[in-house]
Amino acid sequence: MLSLSFALLLTAALLGSALAALHLRTERAPPKALFGAVHGVLGVAGFVALLLSLGGSPRGAAMGVSQFGRAAAALFAMALLVATPIVMARRRGSRIPGIVIGAHAAIAVSGVVILAAYTLLG
Repeated sequence: MLSLSFALLLTAALLGSALAALHLRTERAPPKALFGAVHGVLGVAGFVALLLSLGGSPRGAAMGVSQFGRAAAALFAMALLVATPIVMARRRGSRIPGIVIGAHAAIAVSGVVILAAYTLLG
C-alpha cells in the first residue's frame, strides 16, 4: 500500500509540475480543468493510501525514518488545504495567484521527498 501511495503521489507531483508550467505561460489560456481534476484525484487517492498504510506495523526505525510517514502525511494534508483556494479560483474563472501555486507546490514536493525517504529506506 505504501508503494502505491508513493507512485500515486509522485505521479500527481509530476502532473502538478506540468500544470504549474502551463499556468505560468501567460500568453496562453490556462490549462484545461480536466488536467487539474486528474492531478487532484491522484493526490487525494495517494494521500488516502498513505493514511491507510500508516496504520500497519512500524517501519524504518533502524534507518531513523520511522516518523517520516507521519510527517509526509502532515505535509500532504497542508498541501490539500492550500489547494482549496486554487480550486475556488478555478471555479470562479479567475486567475490563480502564483504565490498560492508556489506554496502548494513547495509543501507537496517536500512531502514527496520525505515520503520517498520513508518508502525507500524504511
